[in-house]
Amino acid sequence: MNQRSFLIAIAASLFLNSCDDTGTQSSSLKPKIAIAGLAIESSTFSPATTDTAAFHPKRGNEIFANYPFFAEGSELREAAEWVPTLTGKSIPGGAVTREAYEALVEEMLDSLEKNLPYDGIFFDIHGAMSVVGLDDAEGDLITRVREVVGTETVISTSMDLHGCVTETLAAYSDIITCYRLAPHEDAMESKERSVRNLVDRLVAGTGKPAYKALVRIPILLAGEQTSTRIEPGKSLYAAVEPTAARKGIVDAGIWMGYPWADEPRNHANVIVVGDDEAGVKAAAEALATKFWDVRHEFDFVAPTTTLDDALAQALKSTKKPFIISDMGDNPTAGGAGDVTRTLTDVLANPSFASPNGPTFIYASLPGPDLVEKALEAGVGSPVEGLVGALVDNRFAPPLKLSGTVHAIKEGDRNAEVEVVVKTDNNYIIVTKKRKPYHREQDFTDLGLKPREADILMVKIGYLVPELYDMRGDWVMALTVGGVDQNLEALPYKRIPRPIFPLDRDMEDPDLSARLIPLSHEYQPDN
Repeated sequence: MNQRSFLIAIAASLFLNSCDDTGTQSSSLKPKIAIAGLAIESSTFSPATTDTAAFHPKRGNEIFANYPFFAEGSELREAAEWVPTLTGKSIPGGAVTREAYEALVEEMLDSLEKNLPYDGIFFDIHGAMSVVGLDDAEGDLITRVREVVGTETVISTSMDLHGCVTETLAAYSDIITCYRLAPHEDAMESKERSVRNLVDRLVAGTGKPAYKALVRIPILLAGEQTSTRIEPGKSLYAAVEPTAARKGIVDAGIWMGYPWADEPRNHANVIVVGDDEAGVKAAAEALATKFWDVRHEFDFVAPTTTLDDALAQALKSTKKPFIISDMGDNPTAGGAGDVTRTLTDVLANPSFASPNGPTFIYASLPGPDLVEKALEAGVGSPVEGLVGALVDNRFAPPLKLSGTVHAIKEGDRNAEVEVVVKTDNNYIIVTKKRKPYHREQDFTDLGLKPREADILMVKIGYLVPELYDMRGDWVMALTVGGVDQNLEALPYKRIPRPIFPLDRDMEDPDLSARLIPLSHEYQPDN
C-alpha cells in the first residue's frame, strides 16, 4: 500500500463515526481515481480500418456523461476525487490504424501524467481491439499506462465478455471484470461494479486483491452461438454472480473471446480475483470446467439458414415484422457494414420488384454518393446513386440504387446523414457513414413503421432487446462478410490450436488455474 492509500484508509477509520444524518462521510481525504480507456471490437477478416474520429473521443468532465452512475451528486461521484482523462468508444469495425491508436494513446498518457499521482484507475476497455502491427493492443495500452502511473496505483479493468485477456492485461489489472449477459443488457451495471470494487478497496485500505487466478480455455465461439438468452450460456453465466459473491472473492468473469481476429490471444478465459488463494483457484477451475463440459451444447440463438430460404420463409409468414439478420457483414461485430451482396440479391428477387410487393425495410448501407444527391434533391424527389462496397467489395460491387427520397435525417453520431430511398415497396436506409440499427426509434425517426413492415432486414447478429421484443418472427441468414459465422472456413493462421470447435475431437485440456503475478510483481518477458 502506498502512503496516500494508507492515509485514506486511516482517514476512513477515524471518520467512520463522524457522518451526518444522511450518512455522508465528513472526511475530505478521498481516493484520487483517473478514468481512461479505449473500446472497439475489430475484425482482422475485414478490409476496413478504423481511424481516430470513429472513437468519438471524450475528454475531461464530458466523460462523466458516459456513465449514469457518475451523475452529479451521486454516491460514486462523491466517493472519490475523479480525474477523467480520455475515453473513446467506436462501433465495431476493422483494425485500428497505428496512427490513430498512437494519437489517442499519447493524448491519454499526457493527460494522465499531468495529474499524477493516482490511487486508482477505472480502465474502461472492450478487449478485442486489433491495431495494425500489434498482437495485444489492450496489453500494450495498459503497459504504457503503467509506465506513467507506476505499479502501486490500483487499476480496475472493465471489459466486454467478448474481449480477450492476455497475461499482460491480467497482470497489470488489479481487479478485472466483464459483462455477464449477451446481449449486453448489463453493460452499465458491469462498469458500475468495476468502479465500486475499486472504490471499496481503496476506501477500506485493502488495496489490490492478493490473488488472480486465470484459466485459459481452448474454445472460440461467436456471440450468436453463446447468447445468455438460451442454454447452455444462460446457466453458465448464471453461475458467475454467486461465485463472485463468495467470501474471499472480489469478482469473477468468463470471457468468450472474439472469433473474428486471427491473433494468439483469441480464445476463452476465466479469471477470478480475491484474497482467498484456495477459494480463488477453486472458483476459476469450477467455472472453466463447467464451460468446457457444455461446449457441444452451444448453438445459434435463432434458426439459421441461407438468404434464399430466409426470404422464402419471410414471404410466406403472416407475422409482422419478420426480421432477417444479415449476419456476415454485421457492423456490431466488426463487419465493414457496406457489403452489398445481400441487398443486391434481395432486389433481384421478383417478389420485391413490384409496388404491390411486401413492405420491406433494409438497414443499412453507407452511400455518401447517393446521400449527397438526396440532400440536393430533397424529400419526395427522385434520386439515383451508388451505395456500398466502398470498403468491402470482395463479394459484390457498389449497388446502383434509384428511387424516391422518403426521408432525410442529419446529425446522427455515427451515420451523420441518413436517407431513406423508396424503390417499389422497399425502403432502403442509406447513410453517409455506417451505422447499426438497434432501436425502434432509429426507424421511426426516419418516418418508417418497423412494426407494420412485412420484412425488416438488419445488418446484425443476435437481436438486441428492442428488436427482439418487436419481432413477429426471426431467422438469421448466413450471409457473407468480415464476420462470417462459418468459423471453420475462416483462414486462421495464428490462433492457438487445437481449439474447439475447429478441432472438435481434441483431447480434454488442462483446466488448472494459474496464479497471475500482481501488478507490482509482474516481469514481462520482453
